[in-house]
Amino acid sequence: MRFRPCIDIHRGQVKQIVGGTLSDESGAVENFVSEQDGGYYGRLYRSRGLTGGHIILLDPAGSESYEADVRQAFSALSEFPQGLQLGGGINADNAARFLDAGASHVIVTSFVFKNGEVNEAALERLVKAVGRERLVLDLSCRRRDGKYYIVTDRWQKFTDVVLDSRALERFSRSCAELLIHAVDVEGKASGIEEPIAELLADSPVPATYAGGISSFEDIRKLRELGRGRVDFTVGSALDIFGGSMSFERVAAIHIGEE
Repeated sequence: MRFRPCIDIHRGQVKQIVGGTLSDESGAVENFVSEQDGGYYGRLYRSRGLTGGHIILLDPAGSESYEADVRQAFSALSEFPQGLQLGGGINADNAARFLDAGASHVIVTSFVFKNGEVNEAALERLVKAVGRERLVLDLSCRRRDGKYYIVTDRWQKFTDVVLDSRALERFSRSCAELLIHAVDVEGKASGIEEPIAELLADSPVPATYAGGISSFEDIRKLRELGRGRVDFTVGSALDIFGGSMSFERVAAIHIGEE
C-alpha cells in the first residue's frame, strides 16, 4: 500500500475541487486554490520520493483553459520527470506529447468509450500507440441504482459499464495500472466508498483509490478492506491543500515509515 500524491489542475491553477460538481458551464466547487504552481508540487513529491502520483487536467481538451492546464503540468513534469502520471484529454494522437514531456504513464478514460460502451477499436489503437506498460486506465465511477458505473468526460457522463470484478479483469488486460476516483465523495473528505475499496483488492494490476479520505482512520480502513493491496490518494484533507492531515506523515506511509 503506497501513497500516490496528486496535482489537480483547473483553469491553469493547482486546485482541490468537489469532483461531482465539475461541469463545462459553471466550473466546479473549489475546496482549495494553491498559490504555488505545478513545479512546486513536482519538486515536493520528488524530494520525498513519491513516485507514481498523478496529474489530472480538469478542463476540456482543446479549450484555452486546457492549454493553461498543460503548461502547469509540464512545469511539474520538468521537476519530476518519470515520477508522475498524467491524465485529462488524452487520446492515441496526443499521448506521445505528454510522455515526451516526462510523464511516466498516461491516464485515459473518455477516449476508450463511445455512446456509453467500451470502444474496443479505440482501446486497441491506444495500446498500440502507448504500449500497455505505459497506460493507466481511469475507471472513476459514480453510484446509480445501487451499482457503481464508470463515468467519463470529466466525471460528467455515465457509461453503461458497471465497475465490478469482470470490468477489472477486462480492462487490466490492456493497461499497467488502474486509477479509480470514487466521484460521489471526491473532494468531500467524508470517508471512503468501502465497496470500491473491497473490489479493488482483487484487481489483477496495481490499483489506486481516490476519494473521500479525511483521516488516518480512513487510511487504516482502506488498508484493511483492500488487504494492503490498494494504493491511495489524499487531496483536500492534506495540510498542503488546506486540510488537517499531515502531508509528511502520509508521505511516510509511501516509504513504509508510518
